[in-house]
Amino acid sequence: MKTLTNPKDKVEIVRRLQSIKPTNPSRWGKMSAHQMICHLSDVFRSSMGEREASRASNWIPRLPMRWTALWLPFPWPHGFPARAEWDQTKGGTAPTQFEADLAELHRLFDRFTQQPRAFEWCEHAIFGHMSDAEWQRLGYRHMDHHLRQFGA
Repeated sequence: MKTLTNPKDKVEIVRRLQSIKPTNPSRWGKMSAHQMICHLSDVFRSSMGEREASRASNWIPRLPMRWTALWLPFPWPHGFPARAEWDQTKGGTAPTQFEADLAELHRLFDRFTQQPRAFEWCEHAIFGHMSDAEWQRLGYRHMDHHLRQFGA
């Protein structure tokens, strides 16, 4: 299972991220490549306590949903709505200059994956309390999902 704790998986994600250009077309969904960069940054900020995110209702039990999203070996479905704070058309960080927003994502990615950590994990808005291993797996899966969305 790929995770951001594995140096090879981390390098793979960085390489794929470097291939994203603002003109990359989306294979699904409504966001642009630039909005996706800001979306990933907002989610990293929330995980590290730099940005608030509203909690999802618990109509699906968190543990089975978290386990399914993290550990079952299938691509995530398309069209799952983001929290408003992670949606660039609602309350998410608005894109400004592509290169600056991409550099900020790299900074957040490095902080998220740094060992030892210089922050405490926050509770995930949908999945609740997660371990370090779960956060690093989620980080990989979330980035992989959106990089595939833009052909990387």
